[in-house]
Amino acid sequence: MKTGSLKRGTIMAAAAGILISCGSAASDKPMEKVEIKTNQETMEDQTLIVKELLFNTAQPTAAEIEAAFNAKNVEYSPIACANWPTYNGEYEPSVRFRIGYTPSEIYIQYLVTEDDIKAEFGEDAGSKPYTDSCVEFFAIPGEGGEYYNLELNCIGKGTFAGGAQRTDRTRYGDDVLSQIRRESTLGSEAFGIKTKAENGGQPYTWKLTVALPVKLYSLSEVKPLKGRSIKANFYKCGDNMPQKHYLSWHPIRIEKPNFHRPDHFGTLVFE
Repeated sequence: MKTGSLKRGTIMAAAAGILISCGSAASDKPMEKVEIKTNQETMEDQTLIVKELLFNTAQPTAAEIEAAFNAKNVEYSPIACANWPTYNGEYEPSVRFRIGYTPSEIYIQYLVTEDDIKAEFGEDAGSKPYTDSCVEFFAIPGEGGEYYNLELNCIGKGTFAGGAQRTDRTRYGDDVLSQIRRESTLGSEAFGIKTKAENGGQPYTWKLTVALPVKLYSLSEVKPLKGRSIKANFYKCGDNMPQKHYLSWHPIRIEKPNFHRPDHFGTLVFE
């Protein structure tokens, strides 16, 4: 079950003069274009029901995670809010995700189609995934109010950090990142950049499956997820891509790109 989704169109936060384009398609069909006009105070928040998945092992593989998603009929949700059209231009890649959980792990699967792909970083250490073809998951799972950001490029290399503010964060090292299981259909080796022209004029489609142990949210107490609601957002970006872009699941109603805005997170409800 999924509520609070917005069809692709123009969302006008009149008080702030902000134009936001969002999409709602959860299937592989093209997103219907509509125009929605509202104001900043009445815009509905995105809410997503997160289903509990069943496995026969404590650490399921990517194939087992995908099978569990399918068995539970977990649909993809769009990461399609172009909050800053002047920065994105006309380019909006197709980006979707689905999410599930067990008592010990959160599972995310991203499905992306974009003109160019970029993976300059082939290791977690020292990486800047946001400059590559990048997907991100930000969440506030604990009682202390800290938010965590998991940022991964299209081959699953990246960073994991937590803290209350953007400028005061704990960036975790290999001892923690090695516990986050990731598998990409593009493999795990850096390849630089591949353009649409190199692919016969066709875009690239890739899938990234992630298993994130809940215990890694370690800055404050995290109560069992079952029956709880937490605040979160999902992103797609590519700061150094041929076509720079910044997309989010939940609208971010500010004037310039900034994903570190927990005040603009949506809601995940864990069954």
